Amino acid sequence: MVSGKEQPSATSVLATPFTTHHSPLTARHSSTPGVLLIQLGTPDAPTVPALRRYLRQFLSDPRVIEAPRLLWWFILNFRILPTRPKESAAKYQRIWTADGSPLLHLTRLQTEALQRALTDLPVRFGMQIGNPPLAEAVHELIEAGVERLIVLPMYPQYSAATTASAMDCLFAAWKQERRVPAIRVVPPYFEHPAYIDALVAIIQEELAQLRWEPDHFLLSFHGLPVKYVERGDPYPRHVQRTTELLIDRLGWPRERWTQTFQSRFGKDEWLQPYTDKTLEALARRGVRRVFVATPGFTTDCLETLDEIGHEARELFQHAGGQHFHQCQCLNDHPKWIEAMRTLILQEGHGWI
Repeated sequence: MVSGKEQPSATSVLATPFTTHHSPLTARHSSTPGVLLIQLGTPDAPTVPALRRYLRQFLSDPRVIEAPRLLWWFILNFRILPTRPKESAAKYQRIWTADGSPLLHLTRLQTEALQRALTDLPVRFGMQIGNPPLAEAVHELIEAGVERLIVLPMYPQYSAATTASAMDCLFAAWKQERRVPAIRVVPPYFEHPAYIDALVAIIQEELAQLRWEPDHFLLSFHGLPVKYVERGDPYPRHVQRTTELLIDRLGWPRERWTQTFQSRFGKDEWLQPYTDKTLEALARRGVRRVFVATPGFTTDCLETLDEIGHEARELFQHAGGQHFHQCQCLNDHPKWIEAMRTLILQEGHGWI
């Protein structure tokens, strides 16, 4: 947790090239493929100025906020940015560690582990929002002579607000390059056996370590405005399929689990049931021990560590709950690294 002391400049930390952790890429001028992981991003520091920069970039994405641009510009600049950065900075301070942003640190660990699993291929990651920017990773791979690029968006379930936004960011980076590689993008892997295997392994491991038996299990996914779904976004179908496969493998009785949606923003109706309302209702009807997993997040971040691990925990306990366990995300678990390798090799068939 961040104290009142001035934190080390995250800009200096995040701006450090990823190649400081590996030997620099050398130009090969061949058709050797490369691997690129795309993650959403993180603020440079848990401070109001850093959160203002981050939120301005994030909430300016028309894929994230589907609203008339001029109207939204006024809302963003005169209603949201004057107040929300302070609230968000306080939340990030609760999860910030000596390694900095958990999302950045864990994404780096994932990338390093995948690099060890794919020794003959350069593996890099880039952020859609903030640092290190996706454009830098793209440029580094191109300068190294990569002519075939396999891209893995870190979003198992497709949504225009996540996967499509990642593709927008990727192609915007390509506009800055003279040479662009051939590309293959790993399709949404919400029902891929390797992804499901990794989720099952982590959930079972954490359940085995508990000293109490959960009364109820929650599978919480990031929410989405209902109007996005009405416009054709397949996200809830992907979530439903992931849930079906997980429940089939875990064998939880129907009356002991609920699939919910978290992270609402604004006044529009979002996909339901809501995670926070469900936890309150469970506690009030006598459920005292709950286990919460977040299968849609491949990496622990603010939405898992603070929204679930802190805010949802407090909500549940205040309503009468006693024991609350937040299951970690896939992170750099060996089963997830193995799954990532499988996804890359399958998409790269004929290239690798």
